[in-house]
Amino acid sequence: MAITSYEILDTTSDVTTTRTLLHESIPLTGTIISGTYGVFPSEENIKNYTHGQFQSVYDYPYLSSSANHIFDLAVGFDESSNMSKSAGAGPTGSGQQAKKINMYNQFSQVLLGYTGSNNTVRMFELDLSLDESGSIAKEAVFVNLSRLISKDQIKKGSFSITVGYGTWSAPFGAKRVLTDASASDNGGTTNTFGGDYGVLFDTSSNPRGLVFYEAGIVMLSTNSFANDSGLTPQFYAHPTYGNLNIIGTFLTSSISGACDAVRHRIENIAFNNTTEINSTIYFCRVPHNKYNHSANPTYLSASTIRVKNVNTDSPIAYITTIGLYSASNDLLAVAKVSEPLRKDPTNEMTLRVRLDY
Repeated sequence: MAITSYEILDTTSDVTTTRTLLHESIPLTGTIISGTYGVFPSEENIKNYTHGQFQSVYDYPYLSSSANHIFDLAVGFDESSNMSKSAGAGPTGSGQQAKKINMYNQFSQVLLGYTGSNNTVRMFELDLSLDESGSIAKEAVFVNLSRLISKDQIKKGSFSITVGYGTWSAPFGAKRVLTDASASDNGGTTNTFGGDYGVLFDTSSNPRGLVFYEAGIVMLSTNSFANDSGLTPQFYAHPTYGNLNIIGTFLTSSISGACDAVRHRIENIAFNNTTEINSTIYFCRVPHNKYNHSANPTYLSASTIRVKNVNTDSPIAYITTIGLYSASNDLLAVAKVSEPLRKDPTNEMTLRVRLDY
């Protein structure tokens, strides 16, 4: 009968934990966002919903089983915005005004939380203080990246987005690159209800938006699409009212229509995602005076060790498998070594077993 023995692991000296961060480069080109799978704005990879609150972008026609969800687009503004106060100023008044205000408030509540004793929502600030002392972005475009591509979080300091503010027919005749280059794991970010976030700056160090790393959400201020005069006259070629600036677009268009206008002006999005792997490492120590015999019944023949040529030879065994057991000796995990390891009374070893989760 084989005799089974166990080696007790000391949780202080034989077990440790580690965290590993894996990064993957994600390039999202504007050709996928606008124009690849059909004629703008009716591409087959763009999904609009009957509720009309946001628009989804896929990497392939969304009805296909091969399609992967990339991100959602939405627009909104605070109730104190001039856009909110301009109801009726556009050709048809403020299209979906209540939904646009609710969309802004929803993102604000989730990402920034409340402020003051009256529990009013915070507004998005284009600085790192989050004390409402900086530039306030009362109107915003929201890019909600899917977990499929952002994973556990966006790597700090890796995000960039290129947007155009040229004419409607040539949107990238004038463009700017917004990055969080000042952010890193060691600084340049701050923390709020939605996790860590950094400011997106253009090449002239003007703040234009925010990126929330753990949430995978990007907030772009409307000034991201502004020219030197403060507005892009041909921001959107409305099918009914012709060329509109961004204020006219937000006022007269539905959320889906405004998202179409924004998609038309996104040339590129690039970032590194982050996958966090937590590991428990067990150091299984094999002393010189143990585990020199095999528990395999074929190890013996007529009470004689098969691998011995002379009775005085030292016993030899080969380690092929490591088992981790509970306190009640229930097998919980099994690890295989890459090749059998010779074990005899003249050597001892430590086998490192790593469990990832």
